[in-house]
Amino acid sequence: MGTDGVRLHVEAAGPEHGPLVVLLHGFPEFSYAWRRQVGPLAEAGFRVLAPDQRGYGGSDKPREVGAYVLDALADDVLRLAGGRRFSLVGHDWGGVVAWWLALRNPERLDRLAILNAPHPATLASYAAGHPGQLVKSWYVLFFQFPVLAEAAFRAGNFRMPAGALAGTSRRGTFTREDLDRYRAAWAEPGAVTGMLNWYRALRRRRRPPSGRIRVPTLILWGDRDAFLQPGLADAALDLCDDGRLVRFERATHWLQHEEAERVTRELIAFLPGA
Repeated sequence: MGTDGVRLHVEAAGPEHGPLVVLLHGFPEFSYAWRRQVGPLAEAGFRVLAPDQRGYGGSDKPREVGAYVLDALADDVLRLAGGRRFSLVGHDWGGVVAWWLALRNPERLDRLAILNAPHPATLASYAAGHPGQLVKSWYVLFFQFPVLAEAAFRAGNFRMPAGALAGTSRRGTFTREDLDRYRAAWAEPGAVTGMLNWYRALRRRRRPPSGRIRVPTLILWGDRDAFLQPGLADAALDLCDDGRLVRFERATHWLQHEEAERVTRELIAFLPGA
C-alpha cells in the first residue's frame, strides 16, 4: 500500500528479517528492471522489495499530476518499508526519488545507492552551464503536452519507448521477450498518462530541504548515457558527505542490465551485511 490510498504491486524476496533493501526502477520500466539483482541480493540474505512505483505496471495509476510530486513518491517508499530502517537503491527516476528521500528523511536510511540519476539540487544548474545536457533532455519538454505525448508514446505498438530502450543500450541488452513485457506494462489502463505525469509534476516540485546527503552513498554511473552527461555524477558526488563514485566506462544509462553481475557485486559489498 502506498500513500493516499494508492496500492503498489511489489516483488518481494529474501528472508523476512534480513536487512531491508528497496529497489526503485525508473522510466519507462517497472520492477522487472531489477530482475537480475533481486535473486542474488535475496540469496545474500537481504529482504528485497522491488515495487512498481505509482503510475507503473501493476500499481495504481492516479490521473492527477499532483499525485506524482516527489514528496508523494517518497512517502510511498516509507509506507512500503513500514517502521524499519532500510537501504535504498534507485535508477533513473527511481534514483531521483531515492535522492529526495535521503535529503528529507536521512534518519530512515542505512545506505543509499544511485544508478544514473541526477541529484535534485544539481540538474538545473548543471544544465544551465552545459548546453549539451539541455539537448539530451529535450523529451522532458515534449512530455509536458497532454494527449500529444500520450499519442506519440502509444504509436506503432509503443515504438518510441521500445526504440529508446533498444536504441540507447548496448546491442542485445533488451530481448524481444523483454520488450514484450514492457509493452504489456505500458498497455495497462492509465499507465502512459501516469508515467508521463512524473515529468509533468516537475513543475510543482519544491526546493530540496537540504542539498547535502548525509547517508553513506554509492553512485554507479554508466558513462555512455544517452540522456545524462557524466559530469552529473561528479556534481552529485560533491554533495555527499560520505560518497563513492564507480564509473562503468562501457555502460549506458541501462547499466543494471548491461553490467548486471558487477552492479550486483558492488551493491552487496556496499549494503550493510546480511
